[in-house]
Amino acid sequence: MPDSVMPALQQTLFSGYIGEGPRVAQFERALADWLAVPDVVTVNSGTSALHLALHLAGVGPGDEVISSPQTCVATHTPVVALGGRMVWADIDPWTGNISAADVAAKCSERTKAIIAVHWGGYPCDLAELAAIAHTRGIALIEDAAHALGSRYQGLRIGAHGDFVCFSFQAIKLLTTVDGGALVCKSREMDARARRLRWFGLDRHYMANDECRWDQDLDEAGYKFHMNDVAATIGLEQLNYLDANLARHQANAAHFDAALHGFRHIRPLLRSPDRSSAHWLYTVRVKQRQAFFEHMRDAGIACSRVHVRNDRYRAFGINADESALSGVARFDAEQISIPCGWWIGDAERRQIVQALQQFEAVL
Repeated sequence: MPDSVMPALQQTLFSGYIGEGPRVAQFERALADWLAVPDVVTVNSGTSALHLALHLAGVGPGDEVISSPQTCVATHTPVVALGGRMVWADIDPWTGNISAADVAAKCSERTKAIIAVHWGGYPCDLAELAAIAHTRGIALIEDAAHALGSRYQGLRIGAHGDFVCFSFQAIKLLTTVDGGALVCKSREMDARARRLRWFGLDRHYMANDECRWDQDLDEAGYKFHMNDVAATIGLEQLNYLDANLARHQANAAHFDAALHGFRHIRPLLRSPDRSSAHWLYTVRVKQRQAFFEHMRDAGIACSRVHVRNDRYRAFGINADESALSGVARFDAEQISIPCGWWIGDAERRQIVQALQQFEAVL
């Protein structure tokens, strides 16, 4: 959190308006401009953004949603909350992203949405997924919690799917302490999302006596809106986003070069038509526990970050985990090393040295 946030935050805190107000509108405009999209709907979490997207896609009791199990549980808890049923698609074990071919095979008459998780910030095969969704008349929802600043075919993530969901949770590239955003391709859906995030009411409506509640409620919504305190932090964070994003990407490029030719520590694959924000830098290591202990002893944190969701009873146990062979291979070997903007040149050298030492002893 930059020191420069304090003057603006103090001004907001004592302005007399700390709920959803002018700072939220200002943050939404600035974020939309940065993403190069017409509009952004801010909310109180990335999970709320996913919940709104699924609601707007029409997901209800008994409806199927196809997604990758390799993600945070927050991707899928809204599906269950709406009464939907998870259908697990396999992933590419060298990107961590959902397989478009397996999505196509898993679609049914009950499918209402596809969730495409951009693992670590690396964009999914959006053209293929969009074609599947369009052909079947179902929604493509992007879980872009890792992907703020990523690009696909020249455009920033946010400009592609029917719904794109971002997270501004505490450890994301841009944080509002907690918060999120939803980008809707349709203006009609954007307007509906703005109502649904505040109970289903038009927040700008005023009766003659300035009462917002004197309006019809034709669709029950949620209390998902962002507040001006969070938006003030987001506005200040935006000033640092380009520089921090560039450092994430530079660190990742440095590690890519350092790992070239390694046999035991293998980076994930990249395609020239897209670029990752590198919120994570994930590698595959067969001797993962030994690698974890080696890095820990070298003073370097590393983590699996997330594990496969199809093992959680809340989502329905997958009776045949072996059917998702890509997930099995990726989940058994994936681990992420520090890559963020806080990694300076000295830390980068320390990480590379530790990687080289582990490779040399195997």
